[in-house]
Amino acid sequence: MNNPAVRQWVDATARLTAPDRVVWLQGSDEEYRRLLAEGVAQGQLLPLHPQRHPGSYLHRSHPRDVARTEQSTYICTPHRDDAGPTNNWMAPDDAHATLRRLFQGAMRGRTMYVVPYLLGPPGSPFSRVGFELTDSVYVAVNMRLMTRMGAVALEQLGASAEFFKGVHSTGTLDPEQRYICHFPQESAVWSINSGYGGNALLSKKCVALRLAGAQGRREGWLAEHMFVMGIEDPHGRTTYVAGALPSSCGKTNLAMLKPAGRFSGYKVWCVGDDIAWLRVGRDGRLYAVNPEAGFFGVAPGTSAKTNPNMMATIATNTIFTNVALAADRTVWWEGLDRPADVRGMADWQGKPWDPASGQKAAHPNARFTAPIAQCPVTSPAWNDPEGVPISAILFGCRRSTLVPLVYEAFTWRHGVYLGATLNSETTAAAAGATGVVRRDPMAMLPFCGYNMADYFAHWLDMGTRLASPPRIYRVNWFRTDARGACLWPGFGDNMRVLKWILDRCHGSAEAAATPIGYLPTPAALDTEGLDLPPERLQTLLDVDVAAWRDAARRQTDFFSKFGERLPGALREEQQALMDRLKGSG
Repeated sequence: MNNPAVRQWVDATARLTAPDRVVWLQGSDEEYRRLLAEGVAQGQLLPLHPQRHPGSYLHRSHPRDVARTEQSTYICTPHRDDAGPTNNWMAPDDAHATLRRLFQGAMRGRTMYVVPYLLGPPGSPFSRVGFELTDSVYVAVNMRLMTRMGAVALEQLGASAEFFKGVHSTGTLDPEQRYICHFPQESAVWSINSGYGGNALLSKKCVALRLAGAQGRREGWLAEHMFVMGIEDPHGRTTYVAGALPSSCGKTNLAMLKPAGRFSGYKVWCVGDDIAWLRVGRDGRLYAVNPEAGFFGVAPGTSAKTNPNMMATIATNTIFTNVALAADRTVWWEGLDRPADVRGMADWQGKPWDPASGQKAAHPNARFTAPIAQCPVTSPAWNDPEGVPISAILFGCRRSTLVPLVYEAFTWRHGVYLGATLNSETTAAAAGATGVVRRDPMAMLPFCGYNMADYFAHWLDMGTRLASPPRIYRVNWFRTDARGACLWPGFGDNMRVLKWILDRCHGSAEAAATPIGYLPTPAALDTEGLDLPPERLQTLLDVDVAAWRDAARRQTDFFSKFGERLPGALREEQQALMDRLKGSG
């Protein structure tokens, strides 16, 4: 490594953490095989059935280290208000003092892996270089799957001293001493006492969202928790859609949806399933790239029915985390479309599993990591340095009541308001209770690396720079009846909703104006061949005016957190909604 800024930083970190050896990774296939063998020797990885899961391994994390720990995640800015009321804040000097104490000698007896990686396509103006220093071979092999790792990053960096810096140690895995500290002014993140994906794979949420988001605000672009998909119609026209949905709300399934039946003439192309970087293009449209090179998906619920393309993707060369293990070294999880062979099955902790125990075999947040190149519907434009033009943005949520199946914002500003007021029922992706409705603006509440009031203002400003802004929609596949049964079939039938959205983008679908936005007319939403009684469709598209009035009033409590820093445009949109609801009787 000839870059003096990188060398100086690595050497300083090695002096602090005192590893037995420092290994600079190059990203080659031979090196990857060697890392896998190290992981097996250390007991970090278990080889799976060589024919059923070729090239694949199982990892089990500590039982108290199974999800993002937002209470341990800090934004370290000179002024508390720059982090904002939705982030945990720590003064940079205090954070550095705490981290120096915890990292002092933390890698003694271990190997420090130096992981250079590129976020974004090679040669793209979107792309950024990062380095992660880690003592976890599990992290090293996952970074090989999740990023463009090695020489490609070094070539992009050249002699530049501008790169994202990540330092990670599993430490003692003590959750009481767990810290994931972000320093936006330094383009740095330090993480200790966790080995779980989002806390340890620093290229992902920590860098590609929190740090990149802060950098994007300074430079005029957006880093978003979004999938990007291309939908090719039977005439060969491809329309690109981006979508923000909270974790475990179907983002990955939607990003690689498989049209069937009357929609079999359509094709879905996956550009990315989790993170998108968005810029205003030379033609005034919004363009997106996927900065990642792999998938870090939720296993439970993934099956040939819900996501056949993902099942094909993870058939080989995959790292599974916290799934169950059958006696023949095949993996299993709840929702997989084959019955569990419980004879000799071990649960996600490696303990014998009995279905009668009432305990899950796989952890609800069990994961898989696989390269995007293995996905059968990876978009030909996935690696395009210019990105793909976005025609529509979806803000999705998991709500059993209130929110209709789909509706369209009146304007870009109204769409930003829809994103800013997004709320959803929590899932197992984050530590804490599940099924609780919480605010999650743009599905970015855990991932915004600066004050969200400034983030909303940045979104509004982006709209003023767009000559042709995407249309913005809110979707909700999860509305239920009085018995708790889902009213919409979801999965492949979500293509029916996407078809209406595409037709709206191209000016060929009807919509009805309501106080909350444009909803599809019953005739505009293609339900042919679907067992969906008219009264159920009516419920899916219902706007309960009284309930929406109450929801609009409650938004005041959330907005009040930001004080005068909140953009006035959002308060105006809230008042306009309340006026429309009042006028509707």
